[in-house]
Parts: sequence; C-alpha cells; structure tokens
Amino acid sequence: MSRVKVAGFSISLDGFGAGSEQSLQDPLGKRGTELHQWIYGTRTFKTMIGESGGSDGVDESFAHRSMEGFGAFILGRNMFGPSRGEWSDDGWKGWWGDNPPYHAPTFILTHHPREPIVMDGGTTFHFVTEGIHAALERAREAAGPLDVKIGGGVSTVRQYLQAGLIDDLHLAVSPVLLGQGEALFEGLDLPALGYRVTESTATDLATHIVLGRETGV
Repeated sequence: MSRVKVAGFSISLDGFGAGSEQSLQDPLGKRGTELHQWIYGTRTFKTMIGESGGSDGVDESFAHRSMEGFGAFILGRNMFGPSRGEWSDDGWKGWWGDNPPYHAPTFILTHHPREPIVMDGGTTFHFVTEGIHAALERAREAAGPLDVKIGGGVSTVRQYLQAGLIDDLHLAVSPVLLGQGEALFEGLDLPALGYRVTESTATDLATHIVLGRETGV
C-alpha cells in the first residue's frame, strides 16, 4: 500500500524549517538556503538542475530517497510562489522554470481556485481549495501504487502531522541556528501523535532523522 511521506525536509538546530520574510529574492526566507547545504552537492541535486557530477555517500542516499518512488506531490501555496490572495495573471508557473523536478501530478493547497497548469516533464499543477484531506485523496488516486510526498512548506507539513496523515518523516537537521523563522514542531506532541525515531545517521552537513508513525495510533 502506498504511504504518505515527508522526505528531504531540512530544519535548523533550533527547529525552523524556513527563514522569515519569504520573497521573490528569498524563496526560503532569510538565510533559508543555509538549511539545505547537505543536498546541494549531491548527485541527485546536480541532476535535478541539469548538471553533471555530484557526491555519493549518505547525503546522496537521502537526497535520492527524497525524490524517488513518488506518484504525486502536495505543496502549500508558498512552495509554488510568493504571491498571496487572488491569483494574478502574471504568467507565474512556479519557482522551477518550465520543467519542475516533480514529474508527477502536484497538488497545491490554496484558498483561491485556478485552472491546472501543465508543465514540461510530466508535472501538472492542480490547485485544491477544499483542504488537506481533499488534496490527499486526489493525490492518492493520482499516485496509484506509488507513495505521496508532502513537499512543504512548514505550515503544510504541520497540518498533515496534526491530522496524523504522515506515515514517515525524514528530517535533515542542519548545523545552523536561525533564531527565527517558521517553527516546525511548535505546539506538537509527536510521541502522542504516535511518532518514533526509526533511523538516525549523521554526516558533516546534516543529521538525517527518520520518524515513523505507529499503526493504530
């Protein structure tokens, strides 16, 4: 049976999954790129941006796992673009250019309806206004036997965690202190929600921690 996963989600030592003040110039918020140093040099990331080379090893293994085996993705609106409110007719089609890295149906959570956008490489952005459960139902249907990835941002991951809908959560804890930003776990009691640490591996650039949710919780 397919699973619902968060994979390759970077956070700071003080628990922030993004910096403050997201903008067109700072898509990940102020200093947000510092959280992702572990992935930038990997073979998976180099391939994703059309470059050759890249490292192997533990970071590469987790980077590969973070994009492999998914038949659909769910993203919050901030992961699609910096605008708020009603959609504007400015031609914006996401942060990633004409060929986004998803290559599968990708469902964007929003309060404002919009027609789907078909991109190169197999990605189609669908805009869901009915909430997280409706988005997951559509994503499961689109994914078939493959897994569904909750791709972020922080608010979206938190909502799916609170609802007990995430089966596995891979965090890359970077040796960075942001001090402020979007806190991933604030107010969440993960053990009470059934989550336990199932894997932990450290590299120079991140500590990779996988949380699994016990069945029946």
